[in-house]
Amino acid sequence: MIKFGIDRLLSDPALRAPLEGKRVALLAHPASVTADLTHSLDALAACPGIKLAAAFGPQHGIKGDKQDNMVETADETDPRLGIPVFSLYGEVRRPSGQSMSTFDVLLVDLQDLGCRIYTFVTTLLYVLEAAAETGKAVWVLDRPNPAGRPVEGTLLEPGWESFVGAGPMPMRHGLTMGEMGHWFIRHFGLNVDYRVIEMEGWQPHTAPGFGWPADRLWINPSPNAANLNMARAYAGTVMLEGTTLSEGRGTTRPLEMFGAPDVNARALLAEMERVAPQWLTGCKLREAWFEPTFHKHKGELCAGLHIHAEGGFYDHHTFRPWRLQALAFKALRNLQPGYDLWRNFPYEYAFGKLAIDVINGGPGLREWVDDPVATPDDLDSLTMPDEHDWLQQVAEYRLY
Repeated sequence: MIKFGIDRLLSDPALRAPLEGKRVALLAHPASVTADLTHSLDALAACPGIKLAAAFGPQHGIKGDKQDNMVETADETDPRLGIPVFSLYGEVRRPSGQSMSTFDVLLVDLQDLGCRIYTFVTTLLYVLEAAAETGKAVWVLDRPNPAGRPVEGTLLEPGWESFVGAGPMPMRHGLTMGEMGHWFIRHFGLNVDYRVIEMEGWQPHTAPGFGWPADRLWINPSPNAANLNMARAYAGTVMLEGTTLSEGRGTTRPLEMFGAPDVNARALLAEMERVAPQWLTGCKLREAWFEPTFHKHKGELCAGLHIHAEGGFYDHHTFRPWRLQALAFKALRNLQPGYDLWRNFPYEYAFGKLAIDVINGGPGLREWVDDPVATPDDLDSLTMPDEHDWLQQVAEYRLY
């Protein structure tokens, strides 16, 4: 049976021994739970020898109650424990000197999705940088990467760093949070007291769950991360946030499907199959109709496609969500060359840039979609060297 980092820390006094006499803080969200679904904050507060001094919440808040991007969370005081709860997605996104002064060791217990744009990895970098400046220690209580080990996408280009782009990594990075911390420290030359409480028994190459163990329940780490299918598709569907197409926000299956009132779903799927059938493997695309109750196309009937990377349709080794979603954009551009596809708005506090470029860490994917003569081979030629480079870089940091 797999043990996550939090469960190992709680069950092994030897692992906790260095925390004796230290002020401990926890960075957590709703999915920060033990094997018996006790929230990590409560479990640590009840654990002998641990003195909880503060807590931190990432984007969407420690409660996970904030629905959308750029919806901020205020600082508060935990009503039961009486400790300060600092927001890292409010007035600040980097820990302040005041909040860093409240602890000696920060425990990071965040369930990630294995995607560069999911902001918890950026928050990890920011707390590592703050810890390096203030002499504090950071421990990551490691959790699985539900997308597993596959890598996909172009590396973020210099100058495109943002809150959804912490550094030159691909969209689907294949690392756990603990492993990512090691890469951050080496890549950015940080001098920080860092430790990973590793998982026990994680087998990212094993069916049926691959990245996600079958004996652990799924808890939403953010409001729209509702299940494992979403986590698998997210490295592609997150790009929809930079488009006028709905990503299913306002429905019960967000970031698993896409569409709009003026899309012919059947024609779109046929064009995708014509252009690059090799990018549609490992999943099943199903025509779907939906009416968002909020967000893009609220109250309008949308036609689109639902991605099923689950059940008997899922092949972990051939499913490529980033290419699949890129192909959907390309097919739509082929069918309707003048389609108003790219959404122009400030995305995660990156002003003056198209959201799709911020999401991808550069303009390469958008330029490929908009180039009427560009082929799937052209996108592969752009992407595959970056994927190979990343795999070479991170091989030494893999703990499992």
